[in-house]
Amino acid sequence: MVFLFSRIKGMLYLLFLPCFCSAPPPLRFSVFLDPSNMAYLRWDHDEQEMMSFELQVCTTGWVAFGFSPHGDLPGSDIVTGGVFPNGSIYFCDYHVVDEEDDSQDYQLLSVTENETSTTMLFKRHLWTCDPNDLDITVDTARLVTAFGPDDTVQFFKGQRFSKSLFLMRYRLPGGPSGDSSVSFLFQFAVPVEETKYACTFIPLPMVKQKHHIYKFEPVITPHNISLVHHILVYACGNASVLPTGVDDCYGANPDFALCSQVLVGWAVGGESYQFPDEAAISIGTPWDPQYIRLEIHYSNFDLLPGLINSSGVRLYYTPELRKYDVGVLQTGIFAFPVHFIPPGMSGMLVPDLHVFACLLHTHLPGRGVKAPQYRNGKQLGIICEDSKYNFRLQEIRDMKEILVIKPGDEILVECNFQTLDRSGITFGGPSTMNEMCLAFLFYYPHNNISSCMGYPDILYIGGMVNGKDNENEMFAVEAVMAIDFVDWDNETVKIAETAAKEAEQVVMIKTINELQRNETGLIRDISIPEQAACHNISGHLSVSGPRATANLRLTAAGTSGSSTAKETASLPLLSLTQLVFAWLILASEYGK
Repeated sequence: MVFLFSRIKGMLYLLFLPCFCSAPPPLRFSVFLDPSNMAYLRWDHDEQEMMSFELQVCTTGWVAFGFSPHGDLPGSDIVTGGVFPNGSIYFCDYHVVDEEDDSQDYQLLSVTENETSTTMLFKRHLWTCDPNDLDITVDTARLVTAFGPDDTVQFFKGQRFSKSLFLMRYRLPGGPSGDSSVSFLFQFAVPVEETKYACTFIPLPMVKQKHHIYKFEPVITPHNISLVHHILVYACGNASVLPTGVDDCYGANPDFALCSQVLVGWAVGGESYQFPDEAAISIGTPWDPQYIRLEIHYSNFDLLPGLINSSGVRLYYTPELRKYDVGVLQTGIFAFPVHFIPPGMSGMLVPDLHVFACLLHTHLPGRGVKAPQYRNGKQLGIICEDSKYNFRLQEIRDMKEILVIKPGDEILVECNFQTLDRSGITFGGPSTMNEMCLAFLFYYPHNNISSCMGYPDILYIGGMVNGKDNENEMFAVEAVMAIDFVDWDNETVKIAETAAKEAEQVVMIKTINELQRNETGLIRDISIPEQAACHNISGHLSVSGPRATANLRLTAAGTSGSSTAKETASLPLLSLTQLVFAWLILASEYGK
């Protein structure tokens, strides 16, 4: 018999729930929720759209866990539980605005306590029918955890933590035996600049037969984790003539920008990644790259002097070959001024691509990314998306199922941005204070295409937002400068968004050997798939038994400092291309 406490309409009752259950299956995924490793979460989900959680916290008092719209307690959907000194247990679903939630949608499996910690095992459906519950989706989840020293629940007086986490994971990595590894690192004196891209060229391991790189992980200099924004490894064509040393990737020497096919990548918040059992990156054959370009983006926001960094990436490889060779297709919006966000807003013949994972990337204003797929003008679905994107949690995410992209299919990358904290326009560019809108698709079998990116007709957009005749000739740099001087308000933001969507898109397809072909495209409408039916379990709980006399008190007052969610304006643009000339002219004009 399981004893469950639940407070309904201000009263605390003891629930008697018969338990006819065997031991639950082990939970596959786990993480510490706080820097001091006080709270440990294990979780898993099943085909019945049910997610199970096990929370272990170093306390013998109350514990709480749940979901937050923005990472703060106000507005959170949480559960609390614990064990009273007499051995009885309590558990309740709360909404941290109205105290207890009238709809109890979390199911308790057990609450246990020992001399040092409390463990709470419970589950809930991904989509409940309670408007106070936040859905569990493929978006980034903002988790909140809190606990106290005794059994008086006081959210705003206990210890609290917030963590962004991707919950909808689908597999645990395996691993071959007898593997080898190689680390690609370089020492670099980080300048006193807000943004710096440093590159060097390094040979891949010399192996006598074909091997597969099945795993990679970041190697970050201790105490410099906040300094390194991203690490990319590019495969170089074997006909490339490469420079030596370390230099600015996109500076005066254009040779340091050679090699554009992404091999592996890491960004803020990411961890190691292991490819699926059926595919990995090939090295050691005459067709494989012999050199890589290692690119590290440093963000020295505090302009600290004397920083020496020796970060990089470690690759694991093995002669135990997998069935397919992995490739990475880079898609998105070109990171130069043809991509802009106003202030104050909320092909080539290739075989079918079997996409198994993706990495989404924007900078600070990014609030959401999605990449739908189209065939013959009809949307098939969304390859990957995150409508609650968090800049500090950028990780490679596995697909639930392998998705097939056929020759002739179209991929659209749409980003939502919020620039309420900015007074000037935000242009696309390499700096963290500039913006990007990218989706990296990990697929097999490998082909020669490194990127498929595009940009809108900036002359058309410039003419529309400035109310000028679009047929008047204007250089691209003039159009960009004209956009920068627009008096932005709700009306001009809407005009710019419409113009960016209506404008003809130039799509650039590039190979590993830097061959390029341009085509034209358009931005199609995105249809939102219907959400699965919700599950209402609240009515399954029945109250019986005597009223409990224990003291369970919720203090949910004192919400000062809470923020009001603001509407984010959406600026959907397609892929990327190079207008470096316009960017350099614009930079030189502003530098005068």
